[in-house]
Amino acid sequence: MALIDILDEKIIDLEVEGTTKDEVLRNLSQRLLENDYITNVNDFVSDIYVREAEGPTGMGNHISIPHGKSDAVKKIGIAIGRTKNMIKWESSMSSDGFQDTNIIFLFCVSNDNDFAANHMMLLAELAGKLGNDARVAKLQDVTTKKELINVILNEPETGNSGDNQEDENFDVDINFS
Repeated sequence: MALIDILDEKIIDLEVEGTTKDEVLRNLSQRLLENDYITNVNDFVSDIYVREAEGPTGMGNHISIPHGKSDAVKKIGIAIGRTKNMIKWESSMSSDGFQDTNIIFLFCVSNDNDFAANHMMLLAELAGKLGNDARVAKLQDVTTKKELINVILNEPETGNSGDNQEDENFDVDINFS
């Protein structure tokens, strides 16, 4: 399974409401519920927080990738939200343990171990793409859901350096246990 197979415009919100991590997680989860990806918002969000307690999911560059396993999941997906304002999110990328986040990739992962193994590969693929500063900058400026998907899936134009090197400081924990 590849990212192209699970990116869905119906679960993308370029103006997600919320001024806190919890509000944003609940709003994105509601979008998942409305589009038949999950069975229950509260159960799903609770399971996300179980994973969040194991370590921060703020990845730097104003991006967070919350994920976890949940029995509430019916279908594979990644809800993507861009907030109007920055919100505080736990991160090991900063000295105070928090970062400003406005782009959230909320993985919708079943509790089934085979299902989760596929998502580990998807998470690694996404993290690799988000390690590219040119791509991340473009994500901040997209105006449509289709454009966001295209930026994620396609190679960004090269920057001043003439190459597409990934940011070596970009770190992601792909532990789904």
